[in-house]
Parts: sequence; structure tokens; C-alpha cells
Amino acid sequence: MALYEHVVIARQDISPQQAEQLNEELKALIEGQGGHIAKIEYWGLRNLTYRIKKNRKGHYSLLAIDAPAAAVKEMERQLSLNEDVLRYMTIRMEELDLELSPILARRDRDRDRSERPRDEFAAL
Repeated sequence: MALYEHVVIARQDISPQQAEQLNEELKALIEGQGGHIAKIEYWGLRNLTYRIKKNRKGHYSLLAIDAPAAAVKEMERQLSLNEDVLRYMTIRMEELDLELSPILARRDRDRDRSERPRDEFAAL
């Protein structure tokens, strides 16, 4: 089986729960065709670089997939029919990176920074 990274951008009008449901549907589709989802990351509602179908924002998700090419082709066919999906991109990889993506790693780093107690006298 081949290894893929797949990014999906869904419309801004749907809720985060609906975006997560879309990820679960993709997982069920891939696993039903003999594949395996190694990682699913929901990146949240993010700004788009340019408008796509009158949307300024989109729900981003990253999937790390180990599946046959036919399963990925069927997943892409299903996504092209789904009106909630603005864009998707699948890239074949030599090996899957199962660590946090740079997007989520930065978010965690920023969250850790904001949770640290600030020293009153540090600004002086």
C-alpha cells in the first residue's frame, strides 16, 4: 500500500463538529477499502489566502493515510461531490510523519507561552 498526506478545506458555514464528522466519514471510507488512517489533525477555522466560492475562511484537516490507490481515488471522488468541501489535495509520501504538524506545534507552543505566569518586574 502507498502512503499519502491529504489536506481538506471545508466551508466556513459548517460547525467544527460537522468538520470532524467529515473526517470520520473519510476514515470509514478508507478503512472500508482496506486502508488505514495513521493520523487525523483538525487545524480549525483558518483564513484562506483568497476567496474560494465566496468563502474567506475554511475548516482545515490533515490526514496521514496508508491505503491502496483505488481507496484514495474513491475518497477524492466522494470529496468532489461533497458541497461542503472547498478544496482537497493528496500527496504521495515516502514515509508518514506522525508527529504534530508545524501548524499544531506552533499553536501548542503559543498556548504554553500564554499560560506561563508573567513577572511584574520583567518589563522594567
